[in-house]
Amino acid sequence: MFLLYLAVVLLTVLIMEFVAWSAHKYLMHGWLWIWHEDHHKPHYEKEGFFEKNDLFFLVFAIPSMICYIVGSIYVDYRIVLFIGIGISIYGLIYFLIHDVYIHQRFKWFRQLDNKYSRAILRAHGAHHAKTYKDDGESFGLLIVNPKYFSGRTKKSA
Repeated sequence: MFLLYLAVVLLTVLIMEFVAWSAHKYLMHGWLWIWHEDHHKPHYEKEGFFEKNDLFFLVFAIPSMICYIVGSIYVDYRIVLFIGIGISIYGLIYFLIHDVYIHQRFKWFRQLDNKYSRAILRAHGAHHAKTYKDDGESFGLLIVNPKYFSGRTKKSA
C-alpha cells in the first residue's frame, strides 16, 4: 500500500499545478479578481504584510483539511487522506517558491541561482507586468514556458 499512497501523493502534487493554473487564470483573473487585484499592485501601494490574495490559501487548505478528516475517519476512504497530503505538499511548495522566493515576503531564499529558478522569476515577472485582470500570461508556477529559460523573452505589445 505504501507505493500506492506515495503515487497518490505525487500524482496529487502534479495535478495541483494544473488546478492552481486553472484557478489562477479563470478564478483569480476572473470573478475573484477582487481578492487577487492587490497582489498585482506595487509593494509601495500595499497597506501591510497581508493581502486579500492571501485568502486563496483557504480555497486550497479547506479541501485538503476535508481530505485529512475523511481519510482519517473512514478506513474505506484512506486514499483520500493521501490526496489531502498531496494538496498540502503542493501548498508548501507554492508558499516557498511564490511567497518566500519570488516575492521575498520572508528573506529565506535569496541566493537561489540556477536556470530553473531564473526561469520561474522571469515567468512570474511577465505575469506581474500585467496589472489588470485581462491579457495575462504565465499563470502556473512550477511548469514554466521554455521561452523563459533563455533569458530573452519577447515583449508583449
